[in-house]
Amino acid sequence: MRIAPAVVHREDVRGRDAVPMRLRGRNRSDRFAAFVTRDRIVHRVTPEALVQARAWCSAPELPGLPCVRALACVAPEFDRPGLTWGITGSVGFALASGVSTLREDSDLDVVLCAGHALSRDAARDVLSPLNAAPAHIDVQADTGHGGFALAEWARESERIMLKTRRGPLLVADPWTTEAS
Repeated sequence: MRIAPAVVHREDVRGRDAVPMRLRGRNRSDRFAAFVTRDRIVHRVTPEALVQARAWCSAPELPGLPCVRALACVAPEFDRPGLTWGITGSVGFALASGVSTLREDSDLDVVLCAGHALSRDAARDVLSPLNAAPAHIDVQADTGHGGFALAEWARESERIMLKTRRGPLLVADPWTTEAS
């Protein structure tokens, strides 16, 4: 039996007993979209579990790249009471799978669980300390029914692109699913 690490992604799978996933290779262009039935999944690591386990502290195989150093720098900022967060993207993949696709110019992708509305001022407060990090940090807020770039919300954009299982929507309020 072969086991391959995969990444779950948003996609509408109504009527299927399947999970949408992507197999990753060493390069960004080496990705393959597929579905896997739930009974074939042998291990699952969530972005939040990587944070709870402080996975970056016990991963000696990962080099001291800027994206990993950025994680150590900003973790205390995200560990504030009331914030739940996780590590996604290539850093999350490397920590969860043990397969590093990280490069010197890799960024850090973070998901912030935002099941309730977050004011634009609160979004700016979350983002402001990240400017001093040694790598670019992209923060996606997950509302439970979609995700959006927290920086877009903080910039006072009239409409926000909300990524949902059914595709992207432009919305005035990302905590609703109504397109504007």
